[in-house]
Amino acid sequence: MAPPLITQFGDDLVVVGASHHPLRDVYHLLLRASWPVAFAVISGTFVLLNLVFACAYVASGGVANAAPGSFRDAFYFSVQTMGTIGYGAMYPSTNSAHFIVVIEAVVSVMFSALATGIVFARFSRATGLLVFSRNACIAPMNGVPTLMLRVGNDRSNTIVEANVRAVLVRTEKTSEGIVFYRMHDLELARERTPALARSWTVMHPITEASPLYGATPSSCTMQEVELIITVAGTDDTVLQPVHGRYRYLHSDIVWGARLADVLSELPDGRMQLDVRRFHDLTPSEPTESFPFPTAS
Repeated sequence: MAPPLITQFGDDLVVVGASHHPLRDVYHLLLRASWPVAFAVISGTFVLLNLVFACAYVASGGVANAAPGSFRDAFYFSVQTMGTIGYGAMYPSTNSAHFIVVIEAVVSVMFSALATGIVFARFSRATGLLVFSRNACIAPMNGVPTLMLRVGNDRSNTIVEANVRAVLVRTEKTSEGIVFYRMHDLELARERTPALARSWTVMHPITEASPLYGATPSSCTMQEVELIITVAGTDDTVLQPVHGRYRYLHSDIVWGARLADVLSELPDGRMQLDVRRFHDLTPSEPTESFPFPTAS
């Protein structure tokens, strides 16, 4: 019996028994990979195909003006054939060589079409660079404990009609004693913005209707609380949808702190946005109803 397929997702999740789809996986891998990696894969495949056909030409012979048994000449002839260069110094002179050329021509058309499609898909794909603050934080806002995080667009363009969703995931136990992870949608103070540029503070007031009502740092740790934040909008330059996702573990949530102010007014009246403080936090004053940060 074959061993189960094991897939690693991040550092804390291993999937066992999932079916693999090699062709689709390679396609998505090439779309997600960096340009150097994608270029290396395409170039390596081109060289590998020519090595295979060079072996076929050496075994069959029949390439005019090529040194007998020369793998180098066979490889260069294969490159000329696959690249449709055809300098004319070497050409097929036997039926077997002509047959291999026909096969290589078909493979060349297919490979060129696939490589062109991958490169075109990478160029045409909108890659919005959404950034999230390293930490989410909880602090009073107008007397109400509020979960806050920051999201911004790290490109110079604007994402229009951006929508954000926040989901709380935690371990819960049913009345039958079954433990499972339950998702709770968090109601945000504002879940849509007409234009997302450099910074947007996402806030969730922790009222009696909130799944976080009555929570503490220790209870969040015990329940393995996670926050999943998703943002989706439209790139105003290429008019294509862009999206981003970020996950905060319970250890990434800072109690008794708020996001540092990144907006200030210059002496000449202009507003200044200091993105260097994008991830900075400032401690809040503890109150009787919200005694965080606690004294160490």
